[in-house]
Amino acid sequence: MNEALVHLKSIIAERRTVKPDTFSGELIDDHFINQILEQANWAPTHGYTEPWRFVVYKGEALKRLGRFLADYDQPDPEAEGFNQIRYDRIANRPGLASHVIAIAMKPGTNPKIPEIEEVSAVAMAVQNMWLMSHALGLAGYWSTGKVAFSDELRDFMALDDSHQALGLFYLGKPGKENPKGRRITDISTKVRWES
Repeated sequence: MNEALVHLKSIIAERRTVKPDTFSGELIDDHFINQILEQANWAPTHGYTEPWRFVVYKGEALKRLGRFLADYDQPDPEAEGFNQIRYDRIANRPGLASHVIAIAMKPGTNPKIPEIEEVSAVAMAVQNMWLMSHALGLAGYWSTGKVAFSDELRDFMALDDSHQALGLFYLGKPGKENPKGRRITDISTKVRWES
C-alpha cells in the first residue's frame, strides 16, 4: 500500500469530534484556518454550484456570537425558568475555541439540482475541513441543533434569505489526546451486495 493511501486512511479513521470544553485555549494562526477553508472549497459539487459559504469568527466576534447563541436559547431573562447558568455556559462556549466557522448553503440556480444535493455538498466541504483540521493536529466540532438551521443564525451571519444556515464549526488546539474511535457495527452489516 502506498504511503499516501496509508496516511489518508489514518486521517479518516482517527478524525474525532472534539468539543470546545476540551480545547487547550491556544490560538490557531489564521494561516491554518485559510488552509482548512481552501480544502473545503475542493468538495464535490454538482454543476459547479459550490454552495458552501462560511463566516469566520475570532477574537471579540466570538463574544458577539456567544451572546447571540445564549439570547436565541433564552431570549427573555425575566421569563419564568430562565437559567442563568445555562445562559452563561452557552454565551461562553464560542470563547473556548480559537475560531468558529459558521456554515451556510447558497443553492445554485439550476432547477435540475435539488436542494438535498447542495446540502450534501456543504456537508462534504465540512468533512474536508474536519479532515484537514485533524491532519494539522487541530480539534474540531460541528455544532448543530435548533439554532444551526435557523433564519436567525443566517441573519446573524449577515447573509440574505437565499442562504440556509447549517451550523457552526468550532476549531481549537486539543487539550488532550483524541478519544479512541469506535463503530457499533461492522460495515458488512450496513451493505448488501447484488450481482
